[in-house]
This record gives sequence, C-alpha cells and structure tokens, in this order.
Amino acid sequence: MNDPLEHTVETPGVETRPRQRFELEDTGFDEVPPRFRKFYRRWRGPGDTLGPNEVICPVCKVVIRSTRELRPGDRVYCMPCMSRLVIVRGEDGRLEARVAY
Repeated sequence: MNDPLEHTVETPGVETRPRQRFELEDTGFDEVPPRFRKFYRRWRGPGDTLGPNEVICPVCKVVIRSTRELRPGDRVYCMPCMSRLVIVRGEDGRLEARVAY
C-alpha cells in the first residue's frame, strides 16, 4: 500500500529563509476540543484575507492556522472534517490545500 503523503510536492526555487513564527489567539472556534481551537477559525467570506500561516480546507471551508509560515509541500490536518491536506501554490500565487486523504 502506498502512502500518498510520502510523495511530497517538489517545488522549484524552494525558499531557504527561516519561517516566520506566529502567536495564535483563541478565535472562538468551538467545533474542536478547547486546546486545538486556536488552530482554526471560520472563513468570513470574500472580504476575509488569509495570512501566510493560514489556508482554507477545501472540504469544510474552515481556515486552518499554524504557528509557522506555511509553504508548498507542508502537510496540515483539518480536525473538523478529519482530512489530511498538502499545501500547494495555486495558479494565482496563493497557497491552497489539496486533499491527500
């Protein structure tokens, strides 16, 4: 059996600068246990913007947050829908999450 997460996304021009770190605050997201609430928030619509440490889950449309800057090839977990996601750079240059399983 092949694990799809073993095949990482190779991106030319991999960034070598250190990743930014972020302090996360509780956003009131109550669909996960309290200790994980700071890692998720609700998408507030077209006027909302994503930070360099955030990506939208394509399954449940919840914003997944990280304490580190996200880059293509990173893997994240969406606890509300239990999806494992891989970060890729979209055609418009923004970071997007693709479902691994």
